[in-house]
Amino acid sequence: MATKTNSGNFFEDYSVGQILTHAVPRTVKMGERALYHALYPARHALYSSDQFAQDCGLPFSPLDDMIAFHVVFGKSVPDVSLNAVANLGYAQGRWLLPVWPGDTLRSQSEVIGLKQNSNGKTGVVYVRTTGLNQHDEAVMEYVRWVMVRKRDVNAAAPETVVPDLPNAIAAADLVIPEGLDFSNYNFDLAGEPHRWGDYEVGEKIDHVDGVTIEEAEHMMATRLWQNTAKVHFDTSARPDGTRLIYGGHVISMARALSFNGLANAQMMVGLNGGAHANPCLSGDTVRAWSEVLDKAETSAPGVGAIRLRLVATKGGAPFDLRGEDGKYLPSVLLDLDYWALMPL
Repeated sequence: MATKTNSGNFFEDYSVGQILTHAVPRTVKMGERALYHALYPARHALYSSDQFAQDCGLPFSPLDDMIAFHVVFGKSVPDVSLNAVANLGYAQGRWLLPVWPGDTLRSQSEVIGLKQNSNGKTGVVYVRTTGLNQHDEAVMEYVRWVMVRKRDVNAAAPETVVPDLPNAIAAADLVIPEGLDFSNYNFDLAGEPHRWGDYEVGEKIDHVDGVTIEEAEHMMATRLWQNTAKVHFDTSARPDGTRLIYGGHVISMARALSFNGLANAQMMVGLNGGAHANPCLSGDTVRAWSEVLDKAETSAPGVGAIRLRLVATKGGAPFDLRGEDGKYLPSVLLDLDYWALMPL
């Protein structure tokens, strides 16, 4: 009898140019926001208040940028990373349209690179994933690369194709939501007085606060995003018997913690690059710091773009990133490079 279950794709199942249509579209509403704000200390004003968003030129408050990311990402997991050892990095991410309560999101990916590892047991798969709404409009896109197990270690290695990924998205290529206007921005209600002009390239900000990751909330989050990667649920999927915390959970936690010092970095619009430097496990206390990498003006009234490095850690001194050997310190969980929108 033929099996009807799906064990997921292994490294040798991928080919460059392959299109993966991911199953189960999802309609997102205010329940996603309520759960998101329960899981993370998220409190950026644009995603908390319809009135604040309307005063900024939007019809009402969109869903948090990372809700869109998690839903789009989660759709891709059964086809891309069900048998992953680790999600290694991101590049060329852009939020193209706000996601409104009631939108239905689906995802598709194109395989753009393959590279077998020297151990012959795993390989790296590069995909460009696009999230679409019910109107077939792209709401976001990003590239990620994943280390995936081989089903058969004796399977021939594919031709190595590693995509050329620019270090950053040009500020001119960022998409500003239609109507966004920070001319009458209310700094008191936003929570901090610091505007775009108050930040200097090279400045570093310690976000001070920390949150200890618990298994229960991580399990709730990965189920919320319908992320089925085995390493997040099945402790037998990792040699050490631990449950790996979903990297996106760390991104959202760090982004929420960055409110303290970057409360006016309201909207994420670009994901230049990112690396999950070390695994995050239950019981780790996540802290965060940021560095200002670049700034640019935009065509939207009162709106500036700020490029930030967001680093999540599980210990160590603030602003420590790499050792003398150039490698990430063991305390570093996440190194994320992104663009955000901030009032001038």
